[in-house]
Amino acid sequence: MRWLIGHRARILAAVAFAAIVVGGAAHLLGHPALGDAIWRTVLVVLAAELAVEVAWTVAVEHNMGVDTIALVAMAGSLALGELLAGVVIGLMFSGGLALEELASARARRELTALVERAPKRARIRAGGELRDVPVEEVEVGDIAVVRTGELVPVDGTLVSEQAVIDTSTLTGEPLPVTVGQGMPVLSGTANAGTPFDVRARRPAAESAYAALVRLVSQAETERAPLVRIADRYAGFFLPATLLIAGLAWALSGDAVRGLAVVVVATPCPLILAAPIALVSGLSRAAGAGVIVKSTGAIETLGQVRTVLFDKTGTLTVGTPEVREIVPTGKLGRAEILALAASVDSMSAHVLGSALTEAAREADLALKEPRDVEEDPGQGIAGTVDGQRVAVGSRDYLAGQGVPRARLEAASLLDGHGSGEARVMVGVDDDLGGVIVMADDLRPDARGIVERLRAEGVRQVAMVSGDRRSVAERIGREIGVDRVYSEQSPEDKLEVIRRLHGDPTRGPVMMVGDGVNDAPALAMADIGIAMGAGGATVSSQTADAVITVDRVDRVADAIHAGRGALRIARQSVVVGMGLSLAAMLVAAFGYLPPLTGALLQEGIDLAVILNALRALRV
Repeated sequence: MRWLIGHRARILAAVAFAAIVVGGAAHLLGHPALGDAIWRTVLVVLAAELAVEVAWTVAVEHNMGVDTIALVAMAGSLALGELLAGVVIGLMFSGGLALEELASARARRELTALVERAPKRARIRAGGELRDVPVEEVEVGDIAVVRTGELVPVDGTLVSEQAVIDTSTLTGEPLPVTVGQGMPVLSGTANAGTPFDVRARRPAAESAYAALVRLVSQAETERAPLVRIADRYAGFFLPATLLIAGLAWALSGDAVRGLAVVVVATPCPLILAAPIALVSGLSRAAGAGVIVKSTGAIETLGQVRTVLFDKTGTLTVGTPEVREIVPTGKLGRAEILALAASVDSMSAHVLGSALTEAAREADLALKEPRDVEEDPGQGIAGTVDGQRVAVGSRDYLAGQGVPRARLEAASLLDGHGSGEARVMVGVDDDLGGVIVMADDLRPDARGIVERLRAEGVRQVAMVSGDRRSVAERIGREIGVDRVYSEQSPEDKLEVIRRLHGDPTRGPVMMVGDGVNDAPALAMADIGIAMGAGGATVSSQTADAVITVDRVDRVADAIHAGRGALRIARQSVVVGMGLSLAAMLVAAFGYLPPLTGALLQEGIDLAVILNALRALRV
């Protein structure tokens, strides 16, 4: 049954097409009564199905759109015995809807990916042993063990002395944070260090991750409904059709003349032209690596006036990289990096991976360290070629014997790298240098603001969960109009609500990549997810997904939407203009229904060919 509902338009279009073929064959074989019976039956079914939909639209949405015009045309054909014309109208209408249905092909905005990613099991310490239980069974006060790489199952308080937490899914902050004993730990964050214990302080249903799920659901329900382009034009086309047909019938006394007006007024330019142009826009956007999930979304792309970008993973690379190496002694930059990377190659910390990758890119030879000791979240030390190398925070190096005065002097280097993260490198009880780590701006993000302005976007802003200094540095580099820093998922929703309250700012687009962006992607008029890294909740929630790792494709998507919408409007206006001219000719009796039907098909062909130009935008 669900499949039938989801494919309703395609089923109706297939039935209408089959009826035209079978009924026409019956006429050709000398059985006109049978052919008429087939056409009448199918026409009644199509009209009845459409009448229910129109009644629902009028009652719930208080809108009489393009569906109403098609219903009037089909009902008129049925009443006056023009059965084939009525079935053809039904085919055109259901075919147009089927085209949109096929092009959209988007999953419902269920939170499947978010739910699948949510922690489902927890390891609880009970009676001196570990017990694996469903996360729903974790009670307040239970102690859960979180292994390296695992998600924290519930909100709790850290029992272990220290833990290194990757909070990017909830906050957007790319660098792991170190928390101490007694500090809060949120569910949905990941263990980026050694295993630790956490004491549950609330049930899973009340956790931060569950709250994020609820936020997404709320944001989706708050999004304003989209009015189809065809429905906007139908607002004047419907009364014009009824007026001209009624006058033709009343003044001539000939109902067939009124029917001729209705036949040539069949809203095929509305039914077909707009969807075809918008579907062509979908194809064009796909060619640029942007999968737009519906024709409604491509239409909204054509009207976007405000664009909001997340920072981490969207405008920036999303992983920390070596930004600068500042020697503080006799060692050169390459020596500092090689020593630090050699020791940090034994660490699971994300900064260690970044150092190792930077050394490999520089073709530096790494050596296996001996006597390695690590303090998770603080630093790591080991012996490399007889030298004792310590890599980590200022306090960690002080504990390893590096003079505090040398470490304090490093504060003079704060201007380097905007201070995202500093890794101190100690060599034989002295400070050898400082490695500045940063989450750098994507190369393809440079110039995107200018491209968006060229497409007619009035405001470009960045919303980030990162610290103000870091967010504003990226904002200055990219040239956005405004930076919203330290924004939680709730804060991002509030930004979008305020923009929705200003009619000069809409429609609003949100571009993001993480789970924490999902509520904003859902509430914005259109959300675009950076999906090159794989399917995430942001991809499920968004209206469009960029399948290549390039944020500049946002501008390509808007360009495709602008072109498709422009051509859709042209096709509708030209088609309606030709139909109105034909209606006037039919009203004066110079265009019988059969000729009018043929003329209408010519009009349809013209607007369809024009709509297909959107493929070349």
